Order: sequence, then structure tokens, then C-alpha cells
Amino acid sequence: MTPTIAPRRVWTLVLLLLASAGLLLAGAAPASAHAALTGSDPQQGVVVDKAPTQISLTFSEQVSTSADSLRVLDPKGKAVQRGKPSNVSGTTYAVQLLSGLPEGTYTVTYQVVSADSHPVSGAFTFSVGAPSSTSVSVSGETAGGGVVGWLYGFGRYLSYAGFVVLVGGAAFVLACWQPGSGVRAVQRLVVAGWLTLTSATLALLLLRGSYTGSGKAGDIFDLDLLGQVLQTKTGAALVSRLLLLAAAALFIAVLFGAYDKREEDEKRDLTFGLAIGGTVVAAGLAASWAMSEHASVGLQARIAMPVDVVHLLAVAAWLGGLTALLVALYRAPADTPVDTAAVRRFSTVAFSSVVALVLTGTYQSWRQLGSWSAFTDTRYGQLLLVKIGLVALLVGVAYISRRWTARLADAVVQRSKQAPEKERVTAGAGDAKGGAGAAKGAGDSKRAAQLARQRAAMDTARQKRERDADPHRFGLRRSVLAEAGVAVVLLAVTTVLTQTEPGRTEEAATAATSSSSSTSSSSGAVTLDMSFDTGGKDGKGVVRVDIDPARVGANEMHVYVERSNGRAFDIPEVKVAFTLKSKDIGPLPVVPDHITTGHWAASGVQIPMAGDWEVAVTVRTSDIDQTTVSKNTQIG
Repeated sequence: MTPTIAPRRVWTLVLLLLASAGLLLAGAAPASAHAALTGSDPQQGVVVDKAPTQISLTFSEQVSTSADSLRVLDPKGKAVQRGKPSNVSGTTYAVQLLSGLPEGTYTVTYQVVSADSHPVSGAFTFSVGAPSSTSVSVSGETAGGGVVGWLYGFGRYLSYAGFVVLVGGAAFVLACWQPGSGVRAVQRLVVAGWLTLTSATLALLLLRGSYTGSGKAGDIFDLDLLGQVLQTKTGAALVSRLLLLAAAALFIAVLFGAYDKREEDEKRDLTFGLAIGGTVVAAGLAASWAMSEHASVGLQARIAMPVDVVHLLAVAAWLGGLTALLVALYRAPADTPVDTAAVRRFSTVAFSSVVALVLTGTYQSWRQLGSWSAFTDTRYGQLLLVKIGLVALLVGVAYISRRWTARLADAVVQRSKQAPEKERVTAGAGDAKGGAGAAKGAGDSKRAAQLARQRAAMDTARQKRERDADPHRFGLRRSVLAEAGVAVVLLAVTTVLTQTEPGRTEEAATAATSSSSSTSSSSGAVTLDMSFDTGGKDGKGVVRVDIDPARVGANEMHVYVERSNGRAFDIPEVKVAFTLKSKDIGPLPVVPDHITTGHWAASGVQIPMAGDWEVAVTVRTSDIDQTTVSKNTQIG
């Protein structure tokens, strides 16, 4: 006999699949930003002559800011911004700086929330006058990371899983297998989906403030943060979800209570009412995601949100119905087996769901990627390819399940033809036994009832053994179990995908950064002013060094020598040397040619690599009076 999997092991297998999916989530990187920094003023790494009055950052979409969203720290780590950040125009945000900032390297840190609810953080530096050492460390500045970030990501996965099981399980009962409303295992599955989604939603509401802010576990139960979360779009979506879950609880009570107790004729009208009400509640639950995440911002948001709702409902109908079918195949009692008609009806629902997923998924992919290259050049595109592969695998396994269903139907028809003869034989034997029993103990009704119960239990056990031994049903079980395993992993990948920066946004940010770098490179001449005093007659002045375009490769260099009143004058000799101490390169000497009074120049000055270069200028004002002055600047 072909071995079967014991029904009590189903839940263990499901838990193992959930655990593997959880490990996939745990190994994922922290939630990537869905709004990207596309520009700043001053730009990253530049050296400016004078301290700016404000710092401005431009993002790929609008973001939400708080009092500490933008910080500017001096080389000692002291904050030098004043006031709160403000939206100066479109997607550009600025914060004012204190006046009279000294020379040195300043660090800009930002932590904001993108319009699709995900935290965005980062940091960069710029220098005033000349670069300097800094005590500021930004290695840990990652929004949405740490324990709180992991908990939030896992909560998102559980919320998706709960939604799929709740909606898909209920839809399976109403549309495919109405006798399942009285099956305890199916009831527990749908209720578990409701409990999981409700618990996960409450957890996300508590975690939200810390997730988008400090990232500290101690802030999870901060009521002030919770109050701030309730005023945001995401907070409103989570509260709406909880209210809809209250309506879903009433739906479940009717489905597994009054509905199950009705006669078949009475069920028809109630089925229609439950279907309408359940669809409205399910669509509302799906909209709680659509109104606060990817679909709510960016290109064609008014079209994307209803498309996202349809996509989520199709996922639930397919994967949630698949889970309910798996549980029914393994845990349904012998007197209420899953019939072939129910499996065929689910096959039709699953096919319709796949068609809806292909159409909505194609639109979502175009909207989030924007180009074919984004499939391979962005993390979102790479994850999307994995998801497409899993969907294709799931469809392939579903095709195998469909073939097992057809074989099972043929076997049922064959057995039905043999049933009358078997029933006649069984009836004859039963009559003989019944007559003997009546003659022997007609007055012992209690004993007769006990024997009847034992006989019923034996018949149920026999039916279950025959059902489990059916090779067609066994094959269907195995294929549906394989579908469920792929579905769990698919759901995990989908959850990670929703936390990843869309390919279109990533490419736009990269293009903006490249454009900014290109502009900076083409017109990024560096000017260094250094005062000198050789100690002799006419030994005081200012030497100015211009390096254009201040990048790796060939550069033009001009040196100007002026008195303190700005008047150019000649001196016997000027020499320049470039040193990159971090890489032990240099000094690389350059002797410029004298052009005119107070002006020297050199062309083709080679800078071998990017870095913080020291530019040293040796000034000789007489045969014996000379000095060397230097400044650091970022080149390349």
C-alpha cells in the first residue's frame, strides 16, 4: 500500500513552512527606503568657501518630517541646525544653520518617512574651508533596522498570512465546499487567520512609532508615539483594518453558526448575503494596504489602488483557498469528505485568480519598474523575478493537482457503478446478524445502543482507511501540500518585495545622482586660498590654487599670488605638491609655468585616484625666504 502522511502531521508541516518563511524574512536586509535622496545643497563631499545658511535635501517623492528629521553635526558631533525642517518646494526640505560656523567637515543625517509609509535614513558630509577629522559616526544610521525592524517585518508577514487564510478560507467554504462550514478543522483555520491578522495589526500599530523613529524597543509602548502614529496615513489604515476585523468576526460567527445549521434550501439566500457582505469586508481589508503603501503614491495612484485591491483579493482566493483545501483533505471527517465537485470548483476559482494576478501583476510591474533593465539592475526587479518564478512553479504544481482531481473523479464514477451490488451483499449480512441479535437480546436496549455506536465508529474508521488508501486522493493530497509549501515561500518573498525600494524610484535616484555628479565634474573646479608669510621683505600675501575639474585624470591648475590688498605680484618660485596620505601616495610634485604677473599655470596635472588630497604650495619670495602652506580638498 502506498504510504500516507498522518493527518496530525499536517499542522507540523505547515508550521515548518511558516518557520522557513520567517527565516527568509529574518535574513532579509532592513526595509529599504521607497523615497530616495536625489540631491542636496551642499552636495555630498564638496568643499565650500563659506558656511551655508541652510542645508536642503531633495527626495524622489514627498516625505514626512519631524523635529529631528534633519540634523547637521560639526566635527565634534555638536548639532548646529536651528529650528525644525520645512518643505521649501515640492520634494525639497531644508533646515537652517547657526551663523559663524568654523572650518571643518560637517555631517548631515536625515531620517524621514516616505509617502508609502517606509522609513528613509542616510548621512553624508561636506566641508567648510577645508576637510577635517570628525568624531561623528553614522555607521548605525539605518531606519527600520534592528530588533524593532525585524519585528515589524515579521508582523507584516503575519498580517498578510492572516488576511490570506481568513479571506481565502471563507471564500473556499462559500464558493466551493459549503458542507465545510460544519467541519471543525476548517473553522479553526479561518478563526486562526482572523486572530493572526488582528494580533499582527495591533502589534504593527504599537511598533510603528519606534520603527519610523528611534528604533528602540523601549519606545514600543510609548503612548505619545502611539498618538502621533494615529495621526498618520498608516495609523489610520491600521485602525480601519481593526474596525473591519470586527465586522469580519460577525461574518465568521454567522458562517460557522447560523449558516451551518440551515437546511440546503435556506442556505441559498443566506449564501448570497454572506457573499456580498464578505466581499465588501474583504475588499475593505485589502484597501487598508493599498491606501497606505506602494499603490497610494507615484504614477497613476488612482488606478493603482483598486488594481492593488484586486491583486490582494486574488492572492487570498488562490492561496487561502489552497490552504483550506489542504486542511480539508487531511482533516475532514470521514462522513464529510471533500468531494470531487468541490475540488473542481476550487480549480475554477484558482484559475480565475491566476488570470487576475497576471493582469494586475503585469500592471504593477510596469508601474514599479518602468524599464526592462530594472529587472536585473535593481533589487526590486531581482526579487520580482524570483516571485514570477515561484508563481510559475505554483501554476505547474496546480496543473498536477488538476490531473489528480480528474483521476479522482473517474475513480468515484467507477466506484458508484459498483456500489449497488456491494450494498445488497452488506444488507443481506446485516439482516442475518440483526435477526440473531433480536432473538438473543431483544430487551437489552442499552447494550444495543452501545453496539450501534461501536458499529458506527468501526464503519467510520473503515471509510477513513479506504479513503486514505485511495491512490488518487493520496496524489492530490501530496500535490496540494507541495502547492501550499511554494505558496508560503511566495508570500514571504512578496512581503520582502513590499519593503523594497521600487525599481523605477531606484533608477530615478541613480540617474539624478549621476547627473549631479556629472554636472559637478564638468564644472567642479576647486579653489583654495592660503595665506603665507616667509618672514622676509614683501614676504606676506595670499596664494590661490584653482584645480579644474578636480577629478581623477588630467586637470588644469592655475596659481595666483596676491598681496593682502588683492594686487598681483611676482615671486622667484612657486611649487605645488599633491599627497593622498590615506593611500600613501605622494607627494606628487608639479612646477607650474609662469604666465604673467602673479599667475602660474600647469596643464595635464594627473590625479591617480579619488580621495582627500593635501595640496601643498611652496612659496619662495627671495633667495633665502620661503615657506610651505597646505590645505586638504576632495578630488574625484
